[in-house]
Amino acid sequence: MKIAIVILNWNGEVLLERYLPSVIKFSEGLADIYVADNASTDGSIQFLEQHYPNVGIIRNTENGGFAKGYNDALEFVDADIFCLLNSDVEVTKNWLVPIRDFFLKNENAAIVQPKILDLLKKDHFEYAGAAGGFIDQLGYPFCRGRIFQSLEEDKGQYDDTREIFWATGACMFVRSKIFKKLGGFDPDYFAHQEEVDFCWRAKNQGHKVFYIGTSKVYHLGGSTLSNMNPKKTYLNFRNSLFSITKNLPRRKAFIIIFIRLLLDGIAALRFILQFRLRHCWAILRAHLSFYRQFGRMYGKREKANFILKYYIVKSIVWSYFVNGIKNFNILVKD
Repeated sequence: MKIAIVILNWNGEVLLERYLPSVIKFSEGLADIYVADNASTDGSIQFLEQHYPNVGIIRNTENGGFAKGYNDALEFVDADIFCLLNSDVEVTKNWLVPIRDFFLKNENAAIVQPKILDLLKKDHFEYAGAAGGFIDQLGYPFCRGRIFQSLEEDKGQYDDTREIFWATGACMFVRSKIFKKLGGFDPDYFAHQEEVDFCWRAKNQGHKVFYIGTSKVYHLGGSTLSNMNPKKTYLNFRNSLFSITKNLPRRKAFIIIFIRLLLDGIAALRFILQFRLRHCWAILRAHLSFYRQFGRMYGKREKANFILKYYIVKSIVWSYFVNGIKNFNILVKD
């Protein structure tokens, strides 16, 4: 089985200098390593050529964000398994072995993620992916180990292997044939929640997504856009509506979108009360962009059997903000 690790980079020379060494050290003999550069204007390319001549460099002609950046780059990568890895991830010894073995033993596994821990607080899960992603009935994403901004301490409670709904783009393994079959990520997302849409489309076509808790990596997070950045608010709110439009049966999608628009209005009001007016404006912009692009998103609906049981809780918002549940194992008792 041929594995290719592809790190998407945009003006990330400092991150490459800091985190690429661990990828090289702990992947030797197990995977080929590439850096896909999104038309950086810093010294990223020169740094790689000087210090890591054995790392493949793929030069994208523009900064198309996460989605288009990977779509363009992976056209030039020959492998059975693509590992899409953020440039701010530190990997660990033997991180690839459990995932490689799982793919070899499970033909039905299309997409896999490892355990994602916080690089700055290594005994806690990290926001982007934690121990595997899920969504509620209204399409709000959350993770085992992370519900909204509440991050659990890693006490081995998620050292298992289990099917999940979505895998994080911070460290996603995907069979190359599945990636190509699905047409890659939706470039209209640019960044944020494109992996939720990708996994949702995969599941609508009968493929499975898994979490492997015996493989772990550490993610810095916020290197491109922090959680406090209004652009991230804009992309998250808009792209979530895109995914609902594309991946649910028509009647259900319209009902969920209507409810989501109302809840987004409440979120905008909350931002106003917190004097975070730029985030309120970001939600309004997200809605305007969604309205403009609704026809195109609707036209992208997959010709597949939509899965009806896509959620494990009805409302993560209600569970978290009203019932005060901040731990996944309390929220969902297997």
